[in-house]
Amino acid sequence: MPDTGVRAARTTVAAGRRTRFELHPGAWWLWSLGLGTAATRTTNPLLLALLMAVAGHVVAVHRSSAPWARSYTAFAKLAVAVLLIRLAFTAVLGSPVPGTHVLFTLPEIPLPAWAQGIRLGGPVSAEALLFSGYNGLKLAALLVCVGAANALASPAKLLKSLPGALYEAGVAVVVALTFAPHLIADVQRLRAARRLRGRPDRGLRGLFQVGLPVLEGALERSVALAAAMDARGYGRTAEVPAPVRRTTTALTLGGLLGVCAGTYGLLTAEGGVYGMPVLLAGALAALAGLRLGGRRSPRTRYRPAPWGVRAWLVTGSGVAVATLLALASVRDPGALHPGVVPLAAPALPLWPAAAILLGLLPVLVVPQDRKEPS
Repeated sequence: MPDTGVRAARTTVAAGRRTRFELHPGAWWLWSLGLGTAATRTTNPLLLALLMAVAGHVVAVHRSSAPWARSYTAFAKLAVAVLLIRLAFTAVLGSPVPGTHVLFTLPEIPLPAWAQGIRLGGPVSAEALLFSGYNGLKLAALLVCVGAANALASPAKLLKSLPGALYEAGVAVVVALTFAPHLIADVQRLRAARRLRGRPDRGLRGLFQVGLPVLEGALERSVALAAAMDARGYGRTAEVPAPVRRTTTALTLGGLLGVCAGTYGLLTAEGGVYGMPVLLAGALAALAGLRLGGRRSPRTRYRPAPWGVRAWLVTGSGVAVATLLALASVRDPGALHPGVVPLAAPALPLWPAAAILLGLLPVLVVPQDRKEPS
């Protein structure tokens, strides 16, 4: 009996520590979106590699052992595949970038007259491959940042933090986001089981023999999820007065239109004066509409994730990286978008690189998840 009491006390203390130090999943997503926004502002391979290194280091420090946290490796492999496919398409289909340093020449296939401007094969220059590699690396960095968010933020806890008006849409997004990590975990588990039994787990034969159990597991998981959602009253709505519904629709639609108009104003020179006020007014109206719309979805939250100082610091680090890279792309576009004609090695701009290092702030402010002794 004393052992049971001590074990229960340790469990309570461990749960309290996790609740106290656990970071809000929305902060991880905002941090990763900030890094992804910074990646869209540059094609400098050194800065993009630094961005991916920052994201990878934070994931290595704070990733848990949950199944959805294992998807980062798959996103990294997908990023490498995207880069290689981009280079292969450039070599086969050519590039509009002129180049004088020809690396090799592929056999060229003659095309009919109606396919002018398209070629298959021919000379492949270093300038064309470098230009394609820069742009492919930018897309790879975006995939790595999204993979970091999937590996760090719990989808179920992120769903609990959504407003009531977005609950149904959030469920669909969470189910979509968790499908790939669970699928990867099932494939790894089945391949390990086949290796232990001395059966092949590679090649077409291993793929076919692993695919059927994976699909069967996905179907069973879908049926169990549907039953659980139905048992918890998913999709049931409360009665809301008609004036409240009309006000909710007007605020939501008007706010979204204001956000679109304000964003357009910020992107154009003529709308620089009214862009920010319209954007802020639209965002406030949309938030008010979502707040009112939450009345139609009666639900409670068990142990809601707190948004504390650490969440603000993590979010602020991602926003700071995106803001500083956006300013750097305006003030010094040549450093963030190195040219390929003439052929030259890219240089590492110092203060944009220092701005990217701000993304390492979660390593310092978020405690690591240490396992409690049993």
